Amino acid sequence: MGNTYFYQRISTKEKADKQSFQRQDKALKKYAKVNELKYDNRTVYKDDTNGATFDRQDWKALEGILQKGDTIVFKEISRFTRQAEEGYNKYMELMGKGIDLVFLDNPTVSTDYIKQLTKIANSQELVTKTALEGTIKLLLIVELDRVQKERETIVKRIKDGIEASPKKSGRKSGQLDKLTEELKEDINLFLKDTERKIKYVDLMKKHNISRNTLKEYIKRIKEGTVD
Repeated sequence: MGNTYFYQRISTKEKADKQSFQRQDKALKKYAKVNELKYDNRTVYKDDTNGATFDRQDWKALEGILQKGDTIVFKEISRFTRQAEEGYNKYMELMGKGIDLVFLDNPTVSTDYIKQLTKIANSQELVTKTALEGTIKLLLIVELDRVQKERETIVKRIKDGIEASPKKSGRKSGQLDKLTEELKEDINLFLKDTERKIKYVDLMKKHNISRNTLKEYIKRIKEGTVD
């Protein structure tokens, strides 16, 4: 059995948002605890650069020590790569070397599942094998594209909501605004937006609330203390 490593990445645009690493760290640490794995500075690698290339300092350091049977755990596939074609090539290269990749938020592209498809493909005749190999590549590319489109949709929804919002200011100082279903839903979208394209100010403008009010409700939703 090989070693298990954990990889985190934030984009250049996310550098000002410390929570970007914190969200990944929380999910990966939980996985390590459940699976009784070491989670420390010898097993955790982090980069603060975009995912358009694998020319990243910590990633290269990690790749340099990988051996057959090792595992890399990511919170989601976009932390591995943002490029479908290059990402596919690197994915297949690592899998071919006996490296397992685990994506907590995208289990259908973790190597355990892909290996099953590859095993089936290798046992088939040429036409069927070629078709299955294409399916594997398509599955990876579609998942990468889905993640990107999902983020773009979330951002657009928030931005459109700001423009359409008829709400006016005038709440009393110190008064906690009522948590509407729309606000609750937008906060949940905000928390899922790991690239942090949705900003605090977006939600503040749309719902005409103060930063402190927003922070309080984000805290309550995270803690599960609101309905």
